[in-house]
Amino acid sequence: MLIPSIDLMGGKIVQLVQGEKKALEFDNFDEWIARFSSFPLVQLIDLDAAKRRGSNANLIEFFVRKLPCQVGGGIRSIDSACRILELGARRVILGSTLIQNGAINISFARQIASEFGAQKLVFAIDARGGKVAIRGWREITSITPVEMIRALDPFCGAFLYTHIDTEGLMSGLPLGPVRELRQATAKQLIAAGGISTHEEIEELQRMGVDAVVGMALYLGRLALPDSIPISK
Repeated sequence: MLIPSIDLMGGKIVQLVQGEKKALEFDNFDEWIARFSSFPLVQLIDLDAAKRRGSNANLIEFFVRKLPCQVGGGIRSIDSACRILELGARRVILGSTLIQNGAINISFARQIASEFGAQKLVFAIDARGGKVAIRGWREITSITPVEMIRALDPFCGAFLYTHIDTEGLMSGLPLGPVRELRQATAKQLIAAGGISTHEEIEELQRMGVDAVVGMALYLGRLALPDSIPISK
């Protein structure tokens, strides 16, 4: 399955390279909604909230009411997860809050799974150089993605793996780390980080892995369903 990504920053849709350099921005929201409306799931991320630089709460609500979304970015408590789900999000994505004082926060994972059910939760594993990164990808931990999956597997419905080293570069996603993670869990596994061709998406599908794509869709590298022309 191909899952389009909508990343929000400063009140606009953006695409960043490796989580830092802004490469694209759009404010023609209705046009992108029209393009993404045929997809069964869209990923919606509040980058400002993830980096603790404000939020795009109004836009989150706007998109969630129009598209089937899994939502992440700055969701650090049961209350904030509850608010997003009450808006109509299909699932919430949690990342940094799953690590506390350098260790995997199993007690929080168990608590939030008990509150909402595992199927409402996607646990994000963002990795740079083979180690999990948190706090908007600015802090590198000593934890490996496989360690995180094995510890948290009972408490979520899906894992979202982002390979930061290739994120936004459209240079392709290394499949070795993805295969290792696929072997570590039977849960839905979603991968992101530089995916730019249908061949990559098909290869991931053969592995039983879904693909999140951003940059390649916004630049037209991957075709979207026919709709209206996109103005930048």
